[in-house]
Amino acid sequence: MSSPGHTDRTRSKRLPELASHDLADLQAILDAALVAHICVIDGDQPFVLPVAFARNGDRLYIHGSSKSRLFTQLATGVSTCLTVTLLDGLVVARSVFESSMNYRSVMVLGTCRVVEGQEKAAALQVISDHLLPGRWDEARHPNEQEDKATMVLALDLNESSVKISAGPPDDVPADVELPVWAGVVPLTEHFGEPIDAPDLPVGVAVPDYIRQWKR
Repeated sequence: MSSPGHTDRTRSKRLPELASHDLADLQAILDAALVAHICVIDGDQPFVLPVAFARNGDRLYIHGSSKSRLFTQLATGVSTCLTVTLLDGLVVARSVFESSMNYRSVMVLGTCRVVEGQEKAAALQVISDHLLPGRWDEARHPNEQEDKATMVLALDLNESSVKISAGPPDDVPADVELPVWAGVVPLTEHFGEPIDAPDLPVGVAVPDYIRQWKR
């Protein structure tokens, strides 16, 4: 795994002071996020897909339908771009122009490869453990038909960039004296109270591992 921003394509030219070249930041952002967005061009039309994903060492795994036209296109090894964004707050400045967001973001460039066999089964467990910690050990695993209907793709973390924006508004001096509130409105993500499925048999309780999920 290479450090973020080490290539010309991933070196930040706009607000380079927000760029991080720390592998720990790259890994922490990817491990905290549940959804990524990946680009694929089909003919002349670009599409951006939201996908569940997980990091396993120096690569990412994503999964989708084996009949998906766009996943099939990614499976051919075309160049792609995957992004992850964590929104931490709205930065409310005294001017509209200076108002912004606090965020942590990752961009990954590369090509996907299809994952099969034992690596595919392991990748599905990695994704499950990332999204639903503890569930793989209790839920039924994919059968042969479900496995055939699922495509797993791997994207190596060889070329990436990281940007992190944090802190208060950076108002111009002339605006500081305006009688207008300025500051940061934090944004947080959390799990709510589990809701039973309507067909859940009587006596089946929410497992402790689900109640322990934290964001």
